Amino acid sequence: MKLGRLEKVGLREVWKTEAQHFTPWLAQEENLALLGDTIGLDLECEAVEKDVGPFRADILCKDTANDSWVLIENQVERTDHTHLGQLLTYAAGLKTVTIVWIAQRFTDEHRAALDWLNEVTGDEINFFGLEVELWRIGESAIAPKFNIVSKANEWTKGKAGTGHVSGDKDLSDTKKLQLEYWQQFRDYVTENSSVMKPQKPAPCHWMNFSIGTSRAYPHVLLNTRDKMISIRLQINKSPERMAIFNLLLQDKEEIETAIGSSLDWEELPEKQTSYISLRKPDSDPSSKSNWPEQQAWMLEKLELFRATFGLRIKDIDVDEWHPEEDNPEAE
Repeated sequence: MKLGRLEKVGLREVWKTEAQHFTPWLAQEENLALLGDTIGLDLECEAVEKDVGPFRADILCKDTANDSWVLIENQVERTDHTHLGQLLTYAAGLKTVTIVWIAQRFTDEHRAALDWLNEVTGDEINFFGLEVELWRIGESAIAPKFNIVSKANEWTKGKAGTGHVSGDKDLSDTKKLQLEYWQQFRDYVTENSSVMKPQKPAPCHWMNFSIGTSRAYPHVLLNTRDKMISIRLQINKSPERMAIFNLLLQDKEEIETAIGSSLDWEELPEKQTSYISLRKPDSDPSSKSNWPEQQAWMLEKLELFRATFGLRIKDIDVDEWHPEEDNPEAE
């Protein structure tokens, strides 16, 4: 079999300028998905050329697994001090944020600066540095490739900040169990799913995932007291929350058929979030011998939640909800 030869293509051959060519290309859904696959996040574009303090971020996104901000700053040349200063301004102005710096090439000092920032900041702020390349084989279409040169280290992150404890010496037995459970589940998801992206394991009773939209996200939960595991879709606090929940409720039968089980529907109008849950009782997270079975169930249902709710929620037109029709007695 005759093999082709990879040929590197200069970035300026495709993207003449950052603002008019590279940024609009990157902001497209399929290209953000490629970037997200590289750094392990599901990204949803919120704005292009968005003001953040005195600067203007190239692309502002939401991490759909937890509704936190992701700011993207890009260059079609090597990194410089000006962009580093802007990244620091963004980090100072936003409480919880992931900052992604993309460039043709990272200098050694800028790579070291991001590594240092990831060591000294807490879990609320994460920095990624990526180099972008273009390649083709013969006359084939040009293909982009992102290479990570700096990222948050999950084993050191949080030591200097207010994030989760990285080691286990200060953890209770329950917290140690939770951390070990999620570490094993992350490995299981990574090996067995091409669509679910696990977050960094933490000593808590939940782990967040994404269904491809910042309007809602699922998390899997452990309950050692009641010997139960569950999946809960959280519809985020926003003016749209009630409309999204009730429009989904109108399709309850179809949704539960797709999931293969009845669900618990909790509108909770007096609170800030609504939930749709699937529980699996008689599943003791304390029993390590049952972890493979539990985690297989979790992943199967997570993928069903993504397939059933993802596009449905993303495409919902909230103007189609009329509260007075749901409550005929309302004045």
